[in-house]
Amino acid sequence: MKSYSVRHQICKEETDKYYFRGIVVNNFSTNLTLVKANAFAKKGKMGEASQLYSKILQKFPQNKLANDSLLKIHNVLAVEHHKELLSLYNQGQLDLVINKAKLLTNKFTHSVFIWNILASSYFAQENYKEAIANFRQVLKIKSDLPEVYNNIGIALSNYGKPQEAIESYNQAISIKPNYADVYNNIGVVFAGQGDLKKAIQSYEKAIKINPNYADAYNNVGIALSNSGNLEKAIESYEKAINIKPECVESNVNIVNAIKKIAINKSSPKKIRILSSVLDKKTYVRPSSISKVAINLMKFEPIIKILIEKPNLGYLKKSLHEVIFKLYEVPLLTKLMSVCPLVDIELENVLISARRILLLSVTEEVFPIESLNFLSALALQCFTNEYIYIYNEKETKALNELEVLIRKNFSNGQQPSPQTVLCMATYKALHEYEWCHLLNNTPIIEEVFRRQVSEPLEECSLKLDIPVLNGVTNEISSKVRDQYEKNPYPRWVNLSLSYNPSSIAKLIIDFKLKIFNPIISKVKSPQILIAGCGTGQQSIEKASYLQNCNMLAVDLSLSSLAYAKRKTNELKIQNIEYVQSDILNLDKLKNQFDIVESVGVLHHMENPMLGWKVLVNCLKPGGLMKIGLYSEMARKTIVGLRKKINYRGIERNDNAMKLFRQEIINSNDNELKEIRIANDFYSLSMLRDLLFHVQEHRFTILQIKSCLSDLGLKFCGFEGDHIIDHFKLINANDSDIYDLDKWNDYEQKNPSSFIGMYQFWCQKV
Repeated sequence: MKSYSVRHQICKEETDKYYFRGIVVNNFSTNLTLVKANAFAKKGKMGEASQLYSKILQKFPQNKLANDSLLKIHNVLAVEHHKELLSLYNQGQLDLVINKAKLLTNKFTHSVFIWNILASSYFAQENYKEAIANFRQVLKIKSDLPEVYNNIGIALSNYGKPQEAIESYNQAISIKPNYADVYNNIGVVFAGQGDLKKAIQSYEKAIKINPNYADAYNNVGIALSNSGNLEKAIESYEKAINIKPECVESNVNIVNAIKKIAINKSSPKKIRILSSVLDKKTYVRPSSISKVAINLMKFEPIIKILIEKPNLGYLKKSLHEVIFKLYEVPLLTKLMSVCPLVDIELENVLISARRILLLSVTEEVFPIESLNFLSALALQCFTNEYIYIYNEKETKALNELEVLIRKNFSNGQQPSPQTVLCMATYKALHEYEWCHLLNNTPIIEEVFRRQVSEPLEECSLKLDIPVLNGVTNEISSKVRDQYEKNPYPRWVNLSLSYNPSSIAKLIIDFKLKIFNPIISKVKSPQILIAGCGTGQQSIEKASYLQNCNMLAVDLSLSSLAYAKRKTNELKIQNIEYVQSDILNLDKLKNQFDIVESVGVLHHMENPMLGWKVLVNCLKPGGLMKIGLYSEMARKTIVGLRKKINYRGIERNDNAMKLFRQEIINSNDNELKEIRIANDFYSLSMLRDLLFHVQEHRFTILQIKSCLSDLGLKFCGFEGDHIIDHFKLINANDSDIYDLDKWNDYEQKNPSSFIGMYQFWCQKV
């Protein structure tokens, strides 16, 4: 009895306490159970406490104390589960998170954490319908969460419901008036609707709340750029970059804005911007900004003087003084180091500079600026594969310099840095017999790495690249031999994606018309790149598509070794390289979600035969990207190829350089089209452009027929500029998927596809 009395007294005290809180206690037994449950909860025995509270609620569902206590316990337990789910979420195991979270919502029906991570996982999978439904479950539990209204707004916007998105954003603002992210997101909706004025107003509200909001400045820049106010857009992008220097999107956007502006005066600011982006190395392809960079630099006083032929004597007279002044335009040497300079006038300056440096190399003491310029010139010549011509006087000087270098080595001495660098502007260092005797010093380090170390590494990598059957087709063998001699193209830096996309996002980005939606649901795509060359296409696509695995094949082992070296350098691990002819790919016995073959089929003996093999490698519903030469756009090139064949011009390096010089010296206006092509400024590209051993060309109607024969459906062309121009003439949204209309367009705009047709199709 004593013990009972004690228990009774405790229960009475507890009862009084709860009573004065306004809680109705139903009976003595319930009170006792509450006491036990509370005791378990205090000791951290949440499972036992949960069972007791649940027992009470079975009898008395309205018992507030039991309800509140059980909710608290569930929240504690849910937080522990949430930690596990969050870890899986961060690992990208979204399906597992969804499966576990769905089960947990049955147990923890009032857990904000569980419902929220379930919604977030659907969102990450771009399943916006389920994301919205589950975010709304969160709001049923706790209705004053502005972040959840914001997330619903983003999902609704992505789901194609802009008005509902704005309503959700406004609810977030009603709870949290100074919510900068929401104003920014409202701006995105207005921009998507084409109301750029309202979009900018919303972005500016976000910036007023948060003056360091880099994304909002970037979005203002996009809106200004789309409205044609490019100079103001550049200012806004600059503000974004000043706040967040490593933001890839802002850096890419500012470059694209500069590329659209007509260059008619000097702009040190734009030069500085382009120079800064080049320093980032993986934000843009240097070749994509080469022309605009050169046009800007031509307004710089020192370069303007140098490109005037009567003033080339000034270069000889004041060599080191001129080079010192060039260092006030650092963009020049940066660009020289990473891609061919696509300009005849600037090319003539560099040819003259190389000649003067060679003839003065043994007479002068070279300042550090001149050595650095000489290093950049050696890298430029190596990258363009020594396409510059030189005269007999230079040949004689090179022979004399070679003798001097051999004498240095025989005396146990190293040649001077300027001597080594000068020789490297005429031929790659690894091609000289004495290259293994060179000491790699800081002054020649970059040139030594690119011209000696990397070629040696490629030779080693060739041994580890697997081969899928030998090449037996005669034309394929000739094509392989061409690319073994000249891996195509030689490149240094390129553009990587730092925010990988899904296939569903790829379809949206490229505005593709899809006939079988199954491809949109592929989460870990298997990709085949047929004809990967030196790896630009494979590396960029491997970084662009999330969770992808790639097989990249090519005829040329030299090209594959180059690609493998660059892949290793960039620490990309989801590409496997194999040497193979496309005709042998049916031996793979497996199919891919995406197959890409750009600039390859038209070099085969029978393009249609190769294309059929690729279709067999593609899964039903899979996407294929193809690149083919246009008959109409290459009319001038076809004429030149006929002239080359008629005159019997050989395909060796010297013959190609001499014919190129003929084109440069020609007054024929039609040839200007060739001189402005990027491919005109690198030897391997020139060979591909004019001297390739095999070339077929197509018309759009031929492509339409091929697609029909192969069971493929046309999904759309790539190329924003061409598509935007096409839309000026063809206003209906469906017109961009009509190949007959594209054929009419090309008849009126014959140079539109001067590069090649690049288009997507689907196997249905």
